Amino acid sequence: MNAYDVVILGGGPGGYVAAIRAAQLGLRVALVEKDNLGGVCLNWGCIPTKALLRSAEVLSLLRRAKEFGIAVDNVQADVGAAVERSRKIVERLVKGVQFLMQKNKVEVITGEGYLMGTHRVGVRGGQSLEAKNIILATGGRPRALPGLEVDGETVLTSREAMMLKEKPQHLVIIGGGAIGCEFAYYFNAYGSKVTIVEMMPHLLPLEDEEISAELERNFLKQGVKFLTRRAFKRLEKVNGNLRVTLAPASGEPGEDVTLEADKLLVAVGVRGNIENIGLENAGVVTTEQGFIAVNAKMQTNVPHIYAIGDVTGKLPLAHCASAQGEIAAETIAGLETRPLVYEDIPRATYCQPQVASVGLTEAQARARGYAVKVGKFPFRALGKALAMGEHEGFVKVVVNAEFGDLLGAHLIGSEVTELLPEVTLARALEVTGGEIGRTVHAHPSLAEALMEAARAAEGAAIHL
Repeated sequence: MNAYDVVILGGGPGGYVAAIRAAQLGLRVALVEKDNLGGVCLNWGCIPTKALLRSAEVLSLLRRAKEFGIAVDNVQADVGAAVERSRKIVERLVKGVQFLMQKNKVEVITGEGYLMGTHRVGVRGGQSLEAKNIILATGGRPRALPGLEVDGETVLTSREAMMLKEKPQHLVIIGGGAIGCEFAYYFNAYGSKVTIVEMMPHLLPLEDEEISAELERNFLKQGVKFLTRRAFKRLEKVNGNLRVTLAPASGEPGEDVTLEADKLLVAVGVRGNIENIGLENAGVVTTEQGFIAVNAKMQTNVPHIYAIGDVTGKLPLAHCASAQGEIAAETIAGLETRPLVYEDIPRATYCQPQVASVGLTEAQARARGYAVKVGKFPFRALGKALAMGEHEGFVKVVVNAEFGDLLGAHLIGSEVTELLPEVTLARALEVTGGEIGRTVHAHPSLAEALMEAARAAEGAAIHL
């Protein structure tokens, strides 16, 4: 009874999706999870942070109520109540995943799983399982910096930050990527002084440079401060507070800078959870960067052992892990699969204004030798955005000048993450910018900005 077609280590958005898909394909599946189903994303990442950000958005909107002809007095913000709401949402969704496991007859085993060999999985303190195939979905954890030890009280990861029931007086965030920017918006909305520190020239350094610059402009208007081209150097605790010393980033001129704060959030990326899972017992190879090496079918160097999600180091996004999980399950079941093109996986940052993108930035496209046409359309020229009172930001499309195919789309503004499916599908189906521009879009809608930006690339924008 302990023999399975597939045993999965880890019940996050990669592991549980792989389990469901494998079960749908008629395979006998066991899933080993040491904590709660849903993994970091559902319990400590994607979902609870979005709930907190929604509370911050409502608070910000209430402060603007007069713009909409509404008088609101005596607005009181309770960080603790926002945290409690986020945990209730998590609890509900975890129960939903538990139901899906039961519905699909996936056996869920609570415990810490590890490889005992190439076809055997052990559960520490418990049973061992025989597996024809194994999927490693052990996820990742926040990456640490030398000299910056997380204590969970004053030096935090995102997990501790989202559980704070009192706002910090001054929060320093090391790392200006998606996590850093989202927490900066959240705590700033509740009245904390926030300073982001980023080594690269811009916040969200992986996004198109014009998008990053627009976010920086909006953050300054909101009161969020940031220091770019700066690197963490030293942390001291003085009279119960933190003294953070920053040095110029490598190759940059300037002097050291010191910041005083009561909390510090480390948000500098993730590392794979490859320790203590028995990789050496099965001969599974890892990369120099500390991730599990996989091919396009998510196979490790041991063909019947697969790895998916953050532990592969490909793209630390929940929807990427889910897509990888489906590929692994379908490969095990003998189906043909389509390799993932990682630059075609949509990227989203949920601060306000939101940032969304897919494909190549303008700089990346030019660096690859493309002749490009660029089209931009501002939300301030869009009726729906003005009606919403959300006119900040713009849409930018990067089009291949030779063939017209969409190389990339980059958006910043209210709810732009909801516009990603159109451009993601366009990339997948090789739709041209001209075809997007000629597609009739509903009026009034935010999606019209995509149509107008595509037309602008052809010099034919109507409302600009």
